[in-house]
Amino acid sequence: MFFTAWATLAALGVYFWTGVNAGRARIRHDIPAPSMDGPLEFQRCQRVQANTLEQLPLLLVPLWMCAFYLGDLWAAAGGLLWCLGRIGYALGYYRDPAQRETGFITGMLACALLIGGTVWGLLLR
Repeated sequence: MFFTAWATLAALGVYFWTGVNAGRARIRHDIPAPSMDGPLEFQRCQRVQANTLEQLPLLLVPLWMCAFYLGDLWAAAGGLLWCLGRIGYALGYYRDPAQRETGFITGMLACALLIGGTVWGLLLR
């Protein structure tokens, strides 16, 4: 499960990056915790971070199940695809929320492929 472990760390790195961006926006705009309201730039950074957190269970559970039942490389590839999708989602959302869709679809496709890979691996057993 070597490559799946690296993909997991990459996913956590993406989440950490979005959290740092939200924190920097909070400081830049002088928004005290726990307020979630502020300029659009802050709201975008905050939403990207929260949405990435919401997506982690949908990634991590099938990522490891796929690694176990189908294989390490297949799972890691799905995990890295998710990371690329989430980075694209974040960069698009930071510019203009309407530009987040390609990244969102890529991330969701990665999760669907991991779930499908898990099912396929289970059926092969």
